[in-house]
Amino acid sequence: MKRTSKWLLRSGVVVIAGWFAWSYFSQLSNEAPSHIASGNGRIEAVEINIAAKTAGRVAAIDVREGQFVKQGQRLAVMDTASLQAQLHQAQAQHRQAQSAVASAQSLVTLRESEKAAARAVLVQREAELELAASRYQRTEQLAQQGSVSQQDLDSARAALVGAKAAIAATQAQLAAADAAIAAAQTNVTGAESSVEAAAATIERLQVELNDSELIAPRDGRIQFIVARPGEIVSAGGRLLNMLDLKDVYMTFFLPTAVVGQLAMGSEVRIVLDAAPNYVVPARISFIADEAQFTPKTVETALEREKLMFRVRAQIAPELLAQYIERVKTGLPGVAYVRTDSTQPWPEHLRLAGE
Repeated sequence: MKRTSKWLLRSGVVVIAGWFAWSYFSQLSNEAPSHIASGNGRIEAVEINIAAKTAGRVAAIDVREGQFVKQGQRLAVMDTASLQAQLHQAQAQHRQAQSAVASAQSLVTLRESEKAAARAVLVQREAELELAASRYQRTEQLAQQGSVSQQDLDSARAALVGAKAAIAATQAQLAAADAAIAAAQTNVTGAESSVEAAAATIERLQVELNDSELIAPRDGRIQFIVARPGEIVSAGGRLLNMLDLKDVYMTFFLPTAVVGQLAMGSEVRIVLDAAPNYVVPARISFIADEAQFTPKTVETALEREKLMFRVRAQIAPELLAQYIERVKTGLPGVAYVRTDSTQPWPEHLRLAGE
């Protein structure tokens, strides 16, 4: 029994030592080369808040959370009863202003006709003045010869003065007609301005009515719904939040020594925890210009004490377009970079065909 126990004990020690040795050498074999650096992160996407342009009541929400939507698709509708009433009022004012323009133009025509009549009267009065002047001259000559009486001469002189006075009165009528025409034309301009103002109001209300339908600005996925039908939102109030699945990236942190060897556009290889057998290619699209402490999610206190740079790895839009309906945000993973671009990627980080 004692010999058996000693044998079992020795066998167990050998097995345990072998397991530790296998674990140690496995870890050494999986350790990244010196030119490879990595950082933990999560898949993120650009968020777009779909908001109401003006205050109002939500009439309908046409999508659900998690739904994939296409650019130009209607997402929600605001209640437009008040806007429709304002539009009808503006359209009535527009018609009224157009009628005012027509009336003002008719008045201009009338005043121009009055001026034309006054001009004709002036021509007539000028002819009468010429006749009165000729008659007065003849009468004056005859009066000097004693052929006519003084009364006839006085009548001819009075006729001449009356003709001159008639011309002056007609010229005053012409001046008044010009003033009336100018006033009528001013009324036309004012009425036309009213038409333009009413048309601008109609255009503005049409824009607001169009804005009452909230349209997806691009392809994406509805992340969450903030407001429900029947709720009242303020101007700029959010109704929906969507993700732009063509603008997906991973944010991670790297130490100063590593960031100093990277450049914008450098290659990045992403491995997600949910799919460890797949390598996602990306490129560096952003490097913070100031160092900062790593977030609290870094597990060791030693690493938290290091100053790190925030780095963003952008996934190619053409790759996302192929799998856009399968793209999910929030997935954790690891982003790998090369500090020496002349060195090859390790076997487990290579893409198909490399």
